[in-house]
Amino acid sequence: MKLEEVLAPADRRPADARPVWLVQADGLEKHGALDDTARQWIDRNGFKAGAGEVLLLPRGDGGLAGAVLGLGDGGDPFVAGALARKLPEGDWYFEGGANTDLRLASLGFLLGAYRFGRYRKQAGKQPRLILDASLDHDEIAAFARASWLARDLVNTPANDLGPDEIEAAARDVARDRDMTVEVIKGADLLEQNFPLIHAVGRASVSAPRLIDMRWGKPDAPRLTLVGKGVAFDTGGLDIKPASGMRNMKKDMGGAANVLALASLIVDMKLDVRLRVLIPAVENAIAGDAFRPGDIFPSRKGLTVEIGNTDAEGRLILADALTCADEEKPDMLIDMATLTGAARVALGPDVPPFYSTDDAFADALASASLQEHDPLWRMPLWAPYAKGLNSSVADLCNVTTDGMAGSVTAALFLQRFVTETSSWAHFDIFAWSLSAKPHAQVGGEAQGIRAMLVALKHRYGTA
Repeated sequence: MKLEEVLAPADRRPADARPVWLVQADGLEKHGALDDTARQWIDRNGFKAGAGEVLLLPRGDGGLAGAVLGLGDGGDPFVAGALARKLPEGDWYFEGGANTDLRLASLGFLLGAYRFGRYRKQAGKQPRLILDASLDHDEIAAFARASWLARDLVNTPANDLGPDEIEAAARDVARDRDMTVEVIKGADLLEQNFPLIHAVGRASVSAPRLIDMRWGKPDAPRLTLVGKGVAFDTGGLDIKPASGMRNMKKDMGGAANVLALASLIVDMKLDVRLRVLIPAVENAIAGDAFRPGDIFPSRKGLTVEIGNTDAEGRLILADALTCADEEKPDMLIDMATLTGAARVALGPDVPPFYSTDDAFADALASASLQEHDPLWRMPLWAPYAKGLNSSVADLCNVTTDGMAGSVTAALFLQRFVTETSSWAHFDIFAWSLSAKPHAQVGGEAQGIRAMLVALKHRYGTA
């Protein structure tokens, strides 16, 4: 499906377009835009304006006069995503409502319209939204398109999205935006000093690689994004149980979200020199798979003992972060589906982030609320780093006590960022476990809208 199928052009409202009235549960009786006929119909149908509740309003000639969307208590504008599944086909527009954020409601509609249709036929046409003239059509379209991109990539199974296809996806993003792409692959990773990326991915039939993308004016502030691109994670020789392996196609969710964020940064023309680094591997099992107890050098020069082969994401990120850090960018951001501990702490919908930049963290917290894009800052609690000590190497990739797993993973990564003062790490889930009005079960974009707003505030546009 294409976004244009559910988002009308910005310059017209067809005569047959129908309105959707947005109503909070406590404002139904006093909604001034609803006439007596509509109110009678609402009463007869027992409509209570619950969150995501939709009622079609008839016209005297048998057609539709419009629809009413219940907002519940009004706390979640993304309940508008329910309209994409409950409205009949045709053009629709929001008539508005008291205290309603039309921008987020419109984005919620477009997020709710997403369908992953690569492997099965989708039924019929969907309703199409006409944005209010007061809204920035290009911005809302860019947000929706980026989220759809991240979802598509995460939802695609590993037999169709291995390291080769992650590279192809990166090249597609780059081609549409005049970005340059360089790739270091296979044995060249060893020659160019990326030993950890090579070690993790060498057992796969698809060679490991580091994808390096660039865009923007050379003299603009340097912003570097790093995304974990593990196309599938078996756990390696420390193999996952079947239940833990079932959805590991999503272990490249960091790369998917970084590509989506990069597309937003370029599409909105932020005043930055953007670099995107994606280590793309498959953590497979074969005769040359890396083993528990192995010790590898890193690009940083630190030696790493492998305490568990299922903690592979932080290994490939270590080399990529070192490479990024060597340029001393103004800001360095990484995204990764890194730990189950993050989900134990905050659940699937609220990704934790860690940052060495208090001002950026504060801006991000504000943007998170503004964009209804939940994030929560967690501490880089230095005393926990001793759990990463090794008796035979500079550090181990896991702790032995199992405590504070997301924090210690972040502290492991911090060892490889020494030249950049402003760094942020996002431990995302990249998956929606349950259906919501704006999201089906499956791949999800997390944090990218909030980050875009915070970054735009920091750097402005070119």
